[in-house]
Amino acid sequence: MKEFVTLNQQNLELLKSRINVPLYDRSKANTGIVHIGIGGFHRSHQAYYCDELLNSGHDLNWGICGVALLDHDIKIYNTLKKQDGLYTLIVKELNGAWRIQVIGSITEVLFAPENTTAVIEKLANPKTKIITLTITEGGYNYDESTGEFNMKNPLIQHDLSHPQNPKTVFGYLTQALKLRKERSISACTIQSCDNVQGNGEVMQKTLLAYMGDAEPDLVDWVKENVSFPSSMVDRITPVTEAADIEKLKQDFKIEDDWPVTCEPFIQWVIEDEFADGRPSWEDVGAEFVKDVEPFEKLKLQLLNAGHSVVGILGALIGYNTIDESVNDPELQLFLSDFMNNEVSPILDGLEGMDLKAYKKSLIARFGNQNIKDQVTRICSQTSAKLPKFLMPTIKKQLSKDGQIKLSSFVIATWAIYSLGVNENGETLTITDEMEKEINEHALSAKEDAMSFLNLTAVFGDLKESEKFAHAFTEAYDAISKHGVKEAIVTLKND
Repeated sequence: MKEFVTLNQQNLELLKSRINVPLYDRSKANTGIVHIGIGGFHRSHQAYYCDELLNSGHDLNWGICGVALLDHDIKIYNTLKKQDGLYTLIVKELNGAWRIQVIGSITEVLFAPENTTAVIEKLANPKTKIITLTITEGGYNYDESTGEFNMKNPLIQHDLSHPQNPKTVFGYLTQALKLRKERSISACTIQSCDNVQGNGEVMQKTLLAYMGDAEPDLVDWVKENVSFPSSMVDRITPVTEAADIEKLKQDFKIEDDWPVTCEPFIQWVIEDEFADGRPSWEDVGAEFVKDVEPFEKLKLQLLNAGHSVVGILGALIGYNTIDESVNDPELQLFLSDFMNNEVSPILDGLEGMDLKAYKKSLIARFGNQNIKDQVTRICSQTSAKLPKFLMPTIKKQLSKDGQIKLSSFVIATWAIYSLGVNENGETLTITDEMEKEINEHALSAKEDAMSFLNLTAVFGDLKESEKFAHAFTEAYDAISKHGVKEAIVTLKND
């Protein structure tokens, strides 16, 4: 029986016989990329692409310095620091097999709350060519109803008052770009990898809005020198479970405090607009295009919205994982009808793509019983997700007097879900920046369903649509009286 091997740089040689490890000399890899937000998705996606590129051996300029930005990121920082940036990527195949490898592309890690100066200097370093971000949909700090940057956010106000000790990505980027300008360092690329349509444009708009107050003299320089390419990212990456860590230890004799699990599918479509060079990610499977928008709409309004659909409905019914939800025949049919009848008619710019096959693949991916993606993860921060994933479909369909019954049903389900109890009387775990406000509106909706739509930060003026209001209140009443599954049957027979 082989002893357990703790994952770190020193022990890579011991692991070569049992698992794929980096083939390159990590000490010679330059950190040309600084990534803010080194969570599971970044490590299953962008860091994987970079590792593949580094393994090809012809370009060692694209190692990653991972920045843990927030106080609660201390655990991932400490883990990666202890493991020299290394972690195990576990790809869970549909047949239950594990395909594993050690990823080595994160060659440096920094904890922003511990050393703000080091992070700012790293962002400003001339060797840093690209700054990438996974800060979640809510991290862009703008009002969904107006599209304007939220300057009143207390953390933003802190950064304005304490520019050398920032707490937000906007404060860090502003100070770093200011140093680049003052030191005559070439500008860099800032690339969002979040599920936000037009994420590059959104990043540019929000950053410049912040700079308009923080460093107005910097705005024109950034407009002229910094590029903000949009990208579409895709790989289902559930939260790592204790059972995954234990199986890795028992079956593969590897001690890794925070491996990453993911599905086999992976996709990255990137707008080819970089200020100072870029990696040849196309050599390892990424796709560079002139216009990302059609791909973004496809993914956000089918995959991401679809995830929210089966997540919210499944959570209220009492399911714990996405595969349980989507393998329920009624929910699977609901999801298929939603994709076919409400989303597909408004998608365009996808000439040559087999949309039917893509939708079929989504159901297969959601139903992967080895992934066990928790509905609590999918339902977290729903107030930030629905405006980006579902509202564009509703608005477009309303503009053309199209079908919105299923979308309305999802929002009605969310209103009832937001009361915090599922149909079995079990307490739901709700994680949302707007949790208190949402719950207050959910309680009011018990007396008047329409009051839930007063969440203007999420819904804007949606309540003014008679067509939507009617569909929403009908769905709310049906779900309240009969439960989700019986209400779906009623909806089909309507």
